[in-house]
Amino acid sequence: MGAVRSGRVGRAGLGRRWGAAAVVLAVVVGAAACSKSGAGSSSDDGAGSGAGSSGGSSSNAPAVTIQGDITFNDANLAKLDAALKQALQGKDLSKLDEAMVVNVAVDYWNAGKIGFNKGLKDLGVKGTYQAPANGRLDQQLSIIQTLRGQGITGLSVSAIDPTAIKAPIASANSAGIPVLAIDSPLPKEDGAALYLGTPNYQAGQKAGEAMKQALNGKGQVVILVGSLTTSNAVERIQGFEDALKGTDIKVAQKLSDGMDAAKALTNAQTAIQTNPNINGLYGVYSYDGPSAGQAVQAAGKSGKVKIISDDSDPQTLKFVQSGVIQATVLQQPYQQGYTGAYLLAALKVLGKQATLDLVKPYLESDGSTISSGVGLVTQANLSDYQAKLTSLGIG
Repeated sequence: MGAVRSGRVGRAGLGRRWGAAAVVLAVVVGAAACSKSGAGSSSDDGAGSGAGSSGGSSSNAPAVTIQGDITFNDANLAKLDAALKQALQGKDLSKLDEAMVVNVAVDYWNAGKIGFNKGLKDLGVKGTYQAPANGRLDQQLSIIQTLRGQGITGLSVSAIDPTAIKAPIASANSAGIPVLAIDSPLPKEDGAALYLGTPNYQAGQKAGEAMKQALNGKGQVVILVGSLTTSNAVERIQGFEDALKGTDIKVAQKLSDGMDAAKALTNAQTAIQTNPNINGLYGVYSYDGPSAGQAVQAAGKSGKVKIISDDSDPQTLKFVQSGVIQATVLQQPYQQGYTGAYLLAALKVLGKQATLDLVKPYLESDGSTISSGVGLVTQANLSDYQAKLTSLGIG
């Protein structure tokens, strides 16, 4: 999870899909710092002149533009859903009982739950969504064990730990229960049939490019993250750092919060207080953006310390609207839930090889990843994004 909110059941059928055309909009990033309140004036997105020796741009620096994009991979996923639906027509789905198990119970996953339930409804099959309340590994493993005892026929999982999940996947495969990795990819040796989710390295790159623009290529950044070892976080951070190469932006610290929002807030506050040269924060998990926003506001540095976050937590979007957060990189958990339900049905009913043959045209170059896409929301395209959430029954 870098993990996206509350909502209602989405619209029926493939009409739920967002348009294929890119919505690429720009937000002008002004040069002056904003007020402590982070009110949404044009200067709230500024590169800031009060970053001290951090290398923040001067008040005379030219304005830069952060490009927003909410296209994701919706067009391809709509085609894949249609192909899976056609292949499943006339098949007996009455005995299917699917499960979606995510890594932590946070707002981010509400969209995934809505998508999963919508997919189950469209298929006409049973299913269960589960999330460990505190993001604990033992809770996730216990949930999976319980679901196995209840006779599930397929499992999609955002694994907290790729090593710990290996044995449960092997056991499921031995019992003829297909496993789909979502949100966080797993090593091929773990045995998941496919990965459906965000190309996390690309997501990190997009965040890094946005940070370069927000800081005008110069400064010191702290990374806030739920885990420094989970594969999706590792890949995002690598993409972020690679995007900063060739600039005068340095990553001063990488601070893990153990998937604890309160700890994330403390980490952000401490980083800002102890290093006056910090002029950028990158929040990798869904709650890290709001934590960064709260810390920056409390320090009276809105607009001076730039924030690039991941995901569309409601508080994150409020901070984007007010200019406290300059941009947020988005996943598509709704699609991970919806298309995931179809993939589990296909893997069980059609078989692994037949399903792989169907999805082959939609795979990434690694041969096992179905991308749910990467987006970027700024002040300029926020209303368009919110309208699209509403069309899916999320919001």
